[in-house]
Amino acid sequence: MTTWSQLGRTSRFDDVGEPSFSEYEQFDAVGLAELVANGETTTAELIEAAIERVEQRNPALNAVIVKNYEEARGVARSGAPKGPFCGVPFLTKDLAMVEGQVASFGSVFFREFRPDYTDEYQLRTQRAGLISIGRTNSPEFGLVPTTEPELHGATKNPWDRTRSSGGSSGGAAAAVAAGIVPMAHASDGGGSIRIPASACGVFGFKPSRGLMPRFPGSAADYLSLDLAVSRSVRDTCVLLDATHGAVPGAAYHVPQPGQPFADAPKTDPRPLRIAFAAEDFRGGSTDAACATAVTTTAEQLGKLGHTLVADKPVIDGQSMAEAFMAVWQSLAESIFTIILDEAGKQRAGAMLRRVLGDWRAMKVIAYLDKRKSGRDAFEPFTWGLADRSRHRTPAELEAAKTELQRVAHIVGEFLEDYDMLLTPVLGTAPVELGGIDQNAPWDEIVEQLMQYVAFTPVANFSGLPAMSVPTYWSAAGLPIGTHFMGRFADDALMLSVAGQLERAMPWFDRRPAV
Repeated sequence: MTTWSQLGRTSRFDDVGEPSFSEYEQFDAVGLAELVANGETTTAELIEAAIERVEQRNPALNAVIVKNYEEARGVARSGAPKGPFCGVPFLTKDLAMVEGQVASFGSVFFREFRPDYTDEYQLRTQRAGLISIGRTNSPEFGLVPTTEPELHGATKNPWDRTRSSGGSSGGAAAAVAAGIVPMAHASDGGGSIRIPASACGVFGFKPSRGLMPRFPGSAADYLSLDLAVSRSVRDTCVLLDATHGAVPGAAYHVPQPGQPFADAPKTDPRPLRIAFAAEDFRGGSTDAACATAVTTTAEQLGKLGHTLVADKPVIDGQSMAEAFMAVWQSLAESIFTIILDEAGKQRAGAMLRRVLGDWRAMKVIAYLDKRKSGRDAFEPFTWGLADRSRHRTPAELEAAKTELQRVAHIVGEFLEDYDMLLTPVLGTAPVELGGIDQNAPWDEIVEQLMQYVAFTPVANFSGLPAMSVPTYWSAAGLPIGTHFMGRFADDALMLSVAGQLERAMPWFDRRPAV
């Protein structure tokens, strides 16, 4: 490991030959980029600062599971990259495709997979001047709200290492909360930016559907999109400015914003009408800390001049949850189809498909992989999702999608009367590691997930902007995010509210004792 003293020059982060943790971490990504632009530090120094933090802090957290140090150093040696972030260190989630890098998707089956192309979103982060120093842990295929994959092991919450860091961007949120990097790549298909942001006390924003690129490796479901988790609102906004915009042929487009997103958090929004509720859409109550987070944030918003009304959309929450689960199951089955296609590139895989059919071929391929690796190729929940999907008819899946669209209309009409809806992010504080047991009876784990992830999926299937804002910490010292969901394409207004709360209820200097 290279230390500052081995660099042979003085760094503004020096402290008797070692980096001062406090100074590097007092800047967000935009602030670090400004230091580089002003000649007060260099890209190489920032990369070394981040690498040293991985080496010192990651063993306790298991947030970073692949280290691309030499590649990052090589980019840094060529000088500060162009773009607004000038070579600031970054981390890439393990669900992303980057040419030549191992992309395991948290799955034993893909432990050695290296794609031959790079996702459009990752290309845009590179053009924005961010340098990835490694990849962060994710649950298998991002399918569960806790980051405890069999392949890489659990990522621990920096605030309490007996607790989950959330999922599926749990490694990213833990690394940012721990001060390793100021911002890290995250993606969100049912809450996977907002859930770990809440669990780890950082900011997480999910833009409107169609605002971000979905090509070429990303799924075509348009539930999911890429952005980041960050310590500051402005970091997310500057990254959004640098990476937003659909690619040609995209199914959804959002009108171009009238001004940069980076301007949004700088000024207070107009007085808003905001609905709030701590009860979930099935009528279930959340735990006391989550409810208190909502009421505390609502009180602060009232002091800031907004009108808060206790209200929420009238939805058949059970039907909605079951419909979303049906769609989630179909995503798992489609992943298996992709795996079979990959295996089918080899003659044996294609023969298995012809002789046995898709599902039996999948079982044989998984069995052979277990013989090779000594571990199950796929985890129980992944198998369970895919297996239940294959027993559902296409008509039943379409009915589930129709139900979700019906809910989207109800939510859209509700937001005609309000600027946004404030709720908890999760039904409880971050669960204990192992608390979501994939080997539990199927009905039990599904019910647990419906209670825990009760609020976030609505924004995904409705295509609405949503965010987790770290406005509250429980008596036990655990961060509890508050969830905002706004009108379609009202992303700038959402970010303006986030900036206002960041000034009124500052969180940047709240750090876990890592």
